[in-house]
Amino acid sequence: MRAVIRPVRQLIGETVIPGDKSISHRGVMLGAIAKGTSRLSHFLAGDDCLNTIKAFQQMGIRIELESVLKDDGSKDTEVIIQGKGLHGLKKPGKPLYVGNSGTTARLLAGILAGQSFEAILDGDQSLRKRPMGRIIEPLKRMGADIESENSTLPLTIRGGRLKGIEYALPVASAQVKSAIILASLYTGSPSVIHQPALSRDHTEIMLRRFGGRVEAQGLTLTAYPARELYGQDIRIPGDISSAAYFITAALLVPGSRIIMRGIGINPTRTGILDAYRQMGADITIENIDESGGEPAGDITASYSRLKGIEIGGSMIPRLIDEIPILALAATQAQGTTVIRDAAELKVKESNRIDAVVQCLRALGANIEPTEDGLIIHGPAPLTGNTVTCHMDHRIAMMAAIAGLIAEGETIITDGQWVDVSFPGFFKEIERLRS
Repeated sequence: MRAVIRPVRQLIGETVIPGDKSISHRGVMLGAIAKGTSRLSHFLAGDDCLNTIKAFQQMGIRIELESVLKDDGSKDTEVIIQGKGLHGLKKPGKPLYVGNSGTTARLLAGILAGQSFEAILDGDQSLRKRPMGRIIEPLKRMGADIESENSTLPLTIRGGRLKGIEYALPVASAQVKSAIILASLYTGSPSVIHQPALSRDHTEIMLRRFGGRVEAQGLTLTAYPARELYGQDIRIPGDISSAAYFITAALLVPGSRIIMRGIGINPTRTGILDAYRQMGADITIENIDESGGEPAGDITASYSRLKGIEIGGSMIPRLIDEIPILALAATQAQGTTVIRDAAELKVKESNRIDAVVQCLRALGANIEPTEDGLIIHGPAPLTGNTVTCHMDHRIAMMAAIAGLIAEGETIITDGQWVDVSFPGFFKEIERLRS
């Protein structure tokens, strides 16, 4: 889909941010292997999460999506899952195709490792290039039989009698950590996971809601086997990674002020807010609610004059998905911004270091790649151009926000990729524009 973005004078109003992608995935997975009914409200009905649903439907789980009309007239998506318990999944009749979703592939591998049947996990051409060795190694150590060429998809997984392991994560990765935690539900003894830095902890929070046991002490986690999990009703907060695009738009477009309600503000995910505040951003959070286990609040972002900063170390896992949009903000900040320790960007949906540089340079930014990050010199005026998003939803949305402050038209040749995490993204931009 060809998307055309034109500059805007200002953006004023409230915007509805879709449900958190990470939490939506985990809600479906745990609901499927829990006993009884689970209801997930404000579910993200994006391509990735829909692929998670389809995978469990292939394994015999009844899952329904309902469109719910909210009091303000907007529509929401509710998912109802009829879970069959830890051992209720059936052998799929064909490979489980997860599209472009690395989260689905890696977390589902952990669940499949504990099943009594063989299953094949596969994805699209982009996902087939992403590394799976980081989950294959610990799952094999736990007793799973996994076959793969070059440690990439497709994976053939034969579940077995699993045992708990002690494992040091080579990188701070919520997906690898979660694969081990989910596999540990099927072990005879606990697994101990040592993290080099904190990563998002949605699996741990949600697993406890469903009756599982996982304990954290500093950077060390202990994940315990479970006899059973039980269905839950869960309200999914708005996705801060998606909110980051409208936060940035408000910061960069003079005179703008955007309000986003019910956004997840889990401390493992709020690195982008901390970075922007260091840059001088006017961002406030009100009406904080922690009743659902995941903290959420109303975020208001207003136009700000930003300054360059340096970030790295333990901050990176807390904003790894927001680095593309942070890089755009840095092109408009006074001074130089340095992002380091972010080599993980190379193995996302695209090589995000290269993709960010190519896209923003095409628009006139002064940006350089490094081995593990980016150096951005600002401020630099941007000029509209034709760009590609490299099959990466976060690059597409970054380019769209850049188009709002660029002179002339910005054309995104493959804008359909926004549907991975933010269906209706372009319509929301136009609604705020009016």
